[in-house]
Amino acid sequence: MNQWNTPERQALRESVTRFTEREIVPNIAQWEDDGELPRSLSKAAAAAGILGVGFSEEVGGEGGNAIDTAIVTEAIIEAGGSSGVIASLFTHGIAAPHIIDSKNADLIERFVKPSMSGDLIGSLGVTEPGGGSDVANITTRAVRDGDHYVVNGAKTFITSGVRGDFVTTAVRTGGEGFGGVSLLVIEKGTPGFEVARPLRKMGWHCSDTAELSFTDVRVPVSNLVGEENGGFLLLMQQFVNERLGLALQGHATAQRALDLAAKYARERETFGKPLASRQVIRHKLVEMHRRTAAARTVTRAAIEKSLTTPVTDPDMIIDALMAKNTAVEAVEWVVSESVQIHGGMGYMRESEIDRHYRDARIIGIGGGATEVLTDLASKLLGY
Repeated sequence: MNQWNTPERQALRESVTRFTEREIVPNIAQWEDDGELPRSLSKAAAAAGILGVGFSEEVGGEGGNAIDTAIVTEAIIEAGGSSGVIASLFTHGIAAPHIIDSKNADLIERFVKPSMSGDLIGSLGVTEPGGGSDVANITTRAVRDGDHYVVNGAKTFITSGVRGDFVTTAVRTGGEGFGGVSLLVIEKGTPGFEVARPLRKMGWHCSDTAELSFTDVRVPVSNLVGEENGGFLLLMQQFVNERLGLALQGHATAQRALDLAAKYARERETFGKPLASRQVIRHKLVEMHRRTAAARTVTRAAIEKSLTTPVTDPDMIIDALMAKNTAVEAVEWVVSESVQIHGGMGYMRESEIDRHYRDARIIGIGGGATEVLTDLASKLLGY
């Protein structure tokens, strides 16, 4: 027994697996065509005690820590869900932590708790049309006007931006650089705030993604998250968790792709014999297993470390970077080999591996592109 397979966590994994098989697997193809998840799934996940795992009961969550959150992610993907489902269903995982860290009781009551119950859907607005990973140089501006901020600018690639009821938004309230960034909660329906357009993507089809525009949007000062010009620190404190979450999606998707490939290889006959009887196929499966296991080991070790190490600790930052890049390398190779083993069927939309192949590509881009993270690691390591 270890931290990952205690009786309680085994029960959690089994519960999430059953939920996935009952609520997600029969419907995911339709959700992919629809371009979004139904809001009823959030309510169902909350009722099943899944939506708030990893968040304290004080903010409306179910309790547990990063290991419990990881088990939920692994179980959903490995039971036939997808990283797209994770991204959309658990968007509060990137929208709410900054609010919780600010300890603003009013904002927690208004936005965090309803997100945990499935009554509200939140999103995080950082990326802008003119920039991606360069968070310190955002241009969306918020100017103080009495009891309000007047916001002008745009955000893009915003997960759950179409369905979202509120956006935890990075804005510039001060001078240039990271010291002038603040966070504001901007509610849907506020005059001047528009979903400019939903975005069509290579993958994550069931996760709605939007471009948002802000034209003289008046946001109450009471919606400020933390201190004015203190938003970059709140964002930075979540970088480690975001990257570990994507690493989890990576190794879990790789495991699902391996499972699908192994099953197909045993069932598919070629020239009178199962595909799995071919040495080249067996060797592919072994290499897929090795890379997946390595990514899982590195990621889980980093998650365990995060339970006792501050997210601002350089060693913790490095471990998160290494976990994400290792998982990206593994999942991109494993899903490609899984499609190859499936042959022509792997190229069909009716095949599940098609979804994972498309979905995996974003993991090396979101949360900091692989190249950006490698460069950051080189600086932290002194190379």
